[in-house]
Amino acid sequence: MKISSAIFSISSPNYKKCPADGRPEYAFIGRSNVGKSSLINMLTGVKGLAKTSGRPGKTQLINHFLINNEWYLVDLPGYGYARTSKTSRSQWGTMMRDYFLHREALTNVFVLIDSRIPPQRIDLEFISFLGTNGVPLALVFTKTDKEKQREVMANIKAMKQALSEQWEELPPMFLTSSLTGYGREALLDSIEHINEELRTNKQ
Repeated sequence: MKISSAIFSISSPNYKKCPADGRPEYAFIGRSNVGKSSLINMLTGVKGLAKTSGRPGKTQLINHFLINNEWYLVDLPGYGYARTSKTSRSQWGTMMRDYFLHREALTNVFVLIDSRIPPQRIDLEFISFLGTNGVPLALVFTKTDKEKQREVMANIKAMKQALSEQWEELPPMFLTSSLTGYGREALLDSIEHINEELRTNKQ
């Protein structure tokens, strides 16, 4: 897939305020500081489209970016930031739960996982939540250039083993590097494939 245009559309406090045009939405989410904004900028080829920050928890709203005037890339607030207040975490939980369970345009959730570290309980619990509720998802391992490949592959293997305890069939998985652009084509091709299936089903 070639990205010809990537434009910020709207930031919404809840799913009811999101765009109502019915275009398919591909959501990106992960633990705070997993490299989400950098990955979004790499995928779209637009530097600064998603605001990067060294401060975790910066994204607070549901951010829609219109891609090729055809589909939305949705930047969601990260989870697991310990310094966030209990009230903010509760509000985040309600906002995200409603989005995942009630947003009809949501087509796929890309869950970002830091490839440099072993499986984290919070990631496994979130993946389980999506799977239990029938939300289509894929895993995107980030920062694969930041660690020795032996360590990266060991962490990915451990994640597969952990998921195998609950999943009969594992979700799709992608390895990426925002620095080198590795994994960009595979991710965009997967989105294009789903879009083609949606167009076919509408005919």
